[in-house]
Parts: sequence; C-alpha cells; structure tokens
Amino acid sequence: MNRLLFIIFLLLTLGAGAQVFRPNQQVAPDESTLAIQYYQDGDYEKAVVLLEKLYAIPNNDAYFDIYFNTLLKLKRYDVAEKMVKREVKKNPQSELYPIALGKLYQEKGDVQAANKIFNEVIAKLPKEEFRIRNLANSFYRFENYDYAVQTFKQGRKLLGNDQAFTFELLNIYRFKKDKPMLMQEYLDAMAAMPQLLPQAEAVLSSIFEDKNDYQTFQAAILKKIQKEPDAEIYIQLLTWNYIQQQEFDMALRQLIAFDKRTKADGGTLFNAIYTFVDNGAYETAIKAYDYLLTKGKDNQYYLPSKIEMLNTRYNLRTSGKYTVADLDLLAKDYEALLEENGKNRNTLFAIKKLANLQAYYLNQPAKAEKELEEAIKMPGINEMELGQLKLDLGDIYILTNQPWEAFLVYEQVSKQFEGQPVGNEARFRSAKLSFYQGNFEYSNGQCLVLKAATSQLIANDALNLSLLISDNIQTPADSNALKMYADAEMLLFRNLPEKAVKKMDSIAIAYPQNSLADAIMMSKARIFIKANDFQKAADILKKVTEEFKDGIWTDDALFTLGDLYEKKLNDIAQAKIYFQKLITDYPGSMFSAEARKRFRNLRGDGV
Repeated sequence: MNRLLFIIFLLLTLGAGAQVFRPNQQVAPDESTLAIQYYQDGDYEKAVVLLEKLYAIPNNDAYFDIYFNTLLKLKRYDVAEKMVKREVKKNPQSELYPIALGKLYQEKGDVQAANKIFNEVIAKLPKEEFRIRNLANSFYRFENYDYAVQTFKQGRKLLGNDQAFTFELLNIYRFKKDKPMLMQEYLDAMAAMPQLLPQAEAVLSSIFEDKNDYQTFQAAILKKIQKEPDAEIYIQLLTWNYIQQQEFDMALRQLIAFDKRTKADGGTLFNAIYTFVDNGAYETAIKAYDYLLTKGKDNQYYLPSKIEMLNTRYNLRTSGKYTVADLDLLAKDYEALLEENGKNRNTLFAIKKLANLQAYYLNQPAKAEKELEEAIKMPGINEMELGQLKLDLGDIYILTNQPWEAFLVYEQVSKQFEGQPVGNEARFRSAKLSFYQGNFEYSNGQCLVLKAATSQLIANDALNLSLLISDNIQTPADSNALKMYADAEMLLFRNLPEKAVKKMDSIAIAYPQNSLADAIMMSKARIFIKANDFQKAADILKKVTEEFKDGIWTDDALFTLGDLYEKKLNDIAQAKIYFQKLITDYPGSMFSAEARKRFRNLRGDGV
C-alpha cells in the first residue's frame, strides 16, 4: 500500500507536466490520471492500454513501476520480461532493472532464478553508503523486504559500522511486524544511541500483543545485561518492560541490584521512582525511597527521598480507601518534618500538604486555615506562590463557612494576576463558589469571561459550567434540579463522596424529567477514579459516550477513557480506539491535540 501511494504521488506529480514529453499530442492530457484511476480500481486491462502509450513516450521512465506492475497483475510475463531486459541493456549501471527482473521470476514461480539475481546484485555492492542505500530502496520498492534487510546488513560489513542503517532497518522490521528482529535491533543500537529509548518503548508497546512478547524481550535484555552489566540504558529498558507487565517490585529489585553493583549514588533509582508513582505503584515507590534513605544523610538524594516518600505516602493514603488513623500518622510526619526543618519557603510543600490533610481528610479545617494564614506571612515567598496559597486558603474558607471571605480572596487574586493562569483559576473558583450557592447568573457571567482564557483547561471547564447552567435554568423545575446538583458538587468539594452520590441519585426521584444525567454520570466516574475503581469509572464513561453523543461532556469522557485504558487498565488497543474516536468525531475539542499526540505515540509513530 505504501509503495502504491508513492507511485501514485510520483505519477500525479509528473502527470501535470506530461505534455512536455508528448510529441504531436499523441496522448491526451488526462490519460495519465485515468491510467492511475484504472490501476487503483483494479481495471488492469484498461490501465495497461494507456500505460503502454505513456511508457513508450521518450523520457517517460517514471511510468516503469506502474506499467511493470500492471503487466504482472495481468500475468503478461513475456511482455514484462522483454521490457525489463531492454531496460537492463539501456541502463547497465542501474540496480533497479535487475531487481525488477528478479521480481518477475518470483511472480512466475522461479524463486531460484530470482534469488540468484538478487544475490549477484548484492555481491557487487561497492563500499559506498549512497549505493548501498539506493539498492536497498530498490528492493523495498518491489516489496522484497528481506533482501532490503540483507542489503543493509551487507552494507554494514562493507562500511565496518554495525550502527549504520539503524533507522532504515527499524522501519522495515516494524513494517513487517518482525518482533524478534525489531527487539534485537533496538537492543544492539541502544548502547550507542540511548536517545532511542522513548521511541523503542512506544514502538514495542504498539506491536507487543501479550505477556509472552514482554517476557521474550525480557530474556533478550537480561542477556545484554550479562554482557554489559554497567550499561544503565539496559536497566532502564528492563525497568520499563517490568512496569508494562505491572511487575513493579521486580523492576525495583533490578534497580537496587544495579545501584549496588555499580556503587552508584542512587540517581538512576531516584529518577525511576517517578515512573512507579505515575503508575500508582506507591508501595513499591516507598520501598525504593526507604532504600535510598539507608545511604545516609550525606547522600545528595537523602532529603529529596525523605520529602518524596512523604508525598508518595500522601498519594497512597488519600487515594482509594484510607483510615483516619493512617492519615493522622501522616500528618504527624509532616509536622515532624516542619519541626526539624522549620517553616520556610523550602518546606512550603509540607505546609500545603499538611493543611490539605487537615481540611479535607481529618475534619480539622480550622487548623488548616491557621497553617495557611501563617504561611502567607512568611518571608521569601514569591508573588506566584503567594497567589496560589491564597487560592488554597479561599477554598478552606468555604469549608469553615466563610464564603464571603473566600469570595474576597478569589477576587483579590484574580485582579492581581489578571489574564494570567493563576488569576483565571481564581476567577473560575469564584464562579464555582457562586454555583455552589445557587447564584447561577453570576456564575455563568464569570464563565463567559473565562471562555477566552489563555489556559485551555480553564476555558474548557468554564465553557462546560456555562453550558450546564444555560441548559438547566429554563424552568423553575430545571433550576431546582440544578440546585440539587450544585449541592452534590459542594459535597464532593468537601470530600464527602458517599453523601454526594446519594444527593445525585435523589435528583431523578425529585425531578424525573431533568437533563443532568450526563453531568451526574461524569461526577460519579470521577469519584470512582479517585477511589481507584477504574473499571467502574470506564463503564460509566462508556455510557456517556454512547447515550450523549452531542452532550457537553462527551469529549471529556472519550479522553478520560483513553487515559484510563492507557495508564490504568493497560489496554493499549482500547486506548487507541477512544483517542481516535475523539480525534475523528470531535476535532474541535480542546482534548483533540493531546489525544492525537497520545494516539500517535501509542501507535509508535516515533520511528
């Protein structure tokens, strides 16, 4: 198919000026296009009549490929053979026509004669990179991919360079879906070209079909590690391979073994832990940080590991099911860190995490309020950090039943950072506060201003909230249903998901004709995602995409589905389906650009 497209493109390009080569206008100007159309339609009998005329015109060698292929399709081998042998005599230095002759013999079933020609052409290769590449491309042109590979490998020997033609070979192996050779080529190239790692991960994940493929690759990587035990790139590749199989502890074991064997400072392991965290393998990440802490306080990764371990424990305890006792212990750890290192700009992260725990998980919003009010007064805090602190404090004012104070803080930040992301965020939070309070007209007005925000995420959220309000205030019953939904959203804001779900379920009972079903489903899906119940979330999101094709949440649902299947449910095929559907059906969505990028990455377009 790729070859045909290339031929068609070439012929279309030449066809525009074909009259230059036509003495006495023996061929009509549109016959080139018509010949291509006949070929594409499989009407070879009509195509061959036109192509014979086109090819007979002097200097029209560009029609050789399509004319030759048409003759093969019609099994007119004698005509094709005469034509090719004539070209071989006319162009004795060209490798193209001998390869075409070999292709003809293959079609006739004379494989021995074909292989003899191919091997003779390869044997005559000079020590010239251009000629080697040209010959391989000629084989590729006639779909002789194995001989293209053989040509490149012979070229490596002639040039004395095992890294030559790496990208060309990777392309061929990937096109053929030759998994063993693709794995080997990446492994052989990786030591000299470690920058290939992201590409290798994307391409291999796109063609690996099951656990067996990953285990085969794992065995090949381990052989490389035995030969080159200090090559960090193979450890990184092995770590990725284990992670793809959800074998996080095995990945950690390899990283620790490598760190000990090379007597390293822990840098490779420290950087790899972020991958564990991104994949939700918090327990494994904590074990990794524990190991790094054993290196002692003098190690450069000691304090960062201590900090990140606390953050990871925070993620672990606040995702899914948790106990208040666990969170209370975590809060004490943050307090100990602050006591040991003081409250300053360097420990601001700990102050914010502690306040978040107190406000949303430990039912201590007053303590959180005090922490942030003190933090705002600390010296050395820059304006942007101060703005973000004020936003967090505004949120906590809502929890402590001081909505007016929250509103004032949001307004202050939105004016101070007018047109900037933090200022737009403040305005949106003000709009959400008005929404929670049932002041829909003011909330909608703020959202309409934010629709032009430079931040796409804020603009999209504002647009969705605006549409939600506009669609559900047409009648008193609609407004009352929307008020119940706003109350449910407020419960979610307060981190009371069970009460929020009950409130949402009661809307349909009180107002059976309400039009909030898709918004309610999206809210429930987010609740399940936060609780790590990804399959339940996916099931709900699928209903949104199927039952509300023109809804305001459908593109969000498609993107979230793609993200869940890629990162949480480990089903790349499904992820590609949802990303592609978003790209195709909702090209104007703010998610389409990111979906296109993610889709191409999953498909392995990095090659």
